[in-house]
Amino acid sequence: MSRQVLLFRQFVDEDLGCASYLVGDRAAGVAVVVDPSLQIEQYVEAAAAEEVRLERVLETHTHADHVSGHGRLALEHDVPVAIHPIADPDYPFEPLADDQELEVGQTRVRVIHTPGHRPEHCAFVVDGHMALTGDSLFVGDAARPDLAVAAREGARDLFTSLERLAALGDDVEVYPGHVAGSLCGGNMSPDRCSTIARERSTNPALRFADVQAFVLDSASISTPRPPTTERVVAINRGPWLPRPETPTELDDPAGATVLDVRPFDVYAAGHLHGAINVPEAGASFGTRAGFVLAAGERVVLHARSEAEALAAARKLWAVGILELDGYLVEAQTPETLAVVDVDELKRLLETADVQLVDVRESSERDDGYIPGSKNIPYRLLRKLGPGALERSKPVVTVCESGSRATIAASLLQRDGFDVRAVAEGGVATFEGDVVSFRRCGA
Repeated sequence: MSRQVLLFRQFVDEDLGCASYLVGDRAAGVAVVVDPSLQIEQYVEAAAAEEVRLERVLETHTHADHVSGHGRLALEHDVPVAIHPIADPDYPFEPLADDQELEVGQTRVRVIHTPGHRPEHCAFVVDGHMALTGDSLFVGDAARPDLAVAAREGARDLFTSLERLAALGDDVEVYPGHVAGSLCGGNMSPDRCSTIARERSTNPALRFADVQAFVLDSASISTPRPPTTERVVAINRGPWLPRPETPTELDDPAGATVLDVRPFDVYAAGHLHGAINVPEAGASFGTRAGFVLAAGERVVLHARSEAEALAAARKLWAVGILELDGYLVEAQTPETLAVVDVDELKRLLETADVQLVDVRESSERDDGYIPGSKNIPYRLLRKLGPGALERSKPVVTVCESGSRATIAASLLQRDGFDVRAVAEGGVATFEGDVVSFRRCGA
């Protein structure tokens, strides 16, 4: 934190890797929130503790990966929202302009229009030495350019925007809109801040002197597009969204899809028929649940407690899964799911007729895969699994370390397959033969 900034707080959503900020002037008693998440209580509580009034929301852009809290701040606290007019939102807003300077007490916030990730994207430079770069420049990476326009078009704009940011000065601190864990970039660092000098010397996205070379590299995106993108953009661009209704406890799922958010070992020991397991405490819960749930699908959560169910609900709201039928805590759990370790997997492959399904992304297999395995990323199993696998043979699911293999196994068991999961370890710890190769042009 810079001494010149009178009030500065960074908030990170660990599940999605999203960062938001509180910037203001304690002496003047005012502050703004930059890129708020739907869980606005953290900003309201921080403002109260600092004895400042929230006077504006600044949006770097219309977010595609998480639902913004700007609607709740407007509806519940009468806070106006500012965004670049190219966003064309369907809510009242204050337009931002390139090189505009906003006053937050004695703190000055300069707007820099930085299109690329989205056409309306802006960065905010606080008192000349802190750059809130949103989804343009990350620590160790740059934004993906394919979520709003054609990838090559977005990449050309992003190249120019990164040049503007890189010219801010060596000592300018960089505070990004995302850290590692987000799908808005491929190789970003878990570090939560940096400097322009450090990024110029270490960030691969800033090494390009030629726009065409940058476009070729930036537009070649292997990170999967979040399935909730269009839904989240529509929510964030549309009328202000109030806080979703808190789900209530139910006696039975009544035909809805059961999303079992308990730890996998608890799920494996006993679960409801047809339940899909995505542990709430696991990494990227919201994103992974978004990949395996269909849009508009009726969903009931199965949790160990009310607290676990409501924590899962909040993470689902964050990715635009807003309507939940309720949750179960007490339920009959007659089904189990078998697991194998990597040593047993090796024996099965040598002695049994099993189908091994590698549920990683295809790009991950370049570094090594088990011979004979079939590649179906876990996020595609509900769509492709039934037609790509033989029902007469047992199935074993594997990934890098186990977390996606268990989700995949729950999906296949739901569809009637005899399946077991490599729940601990995976390709990275497999001691049998592994094949690796390089793709053309890699």
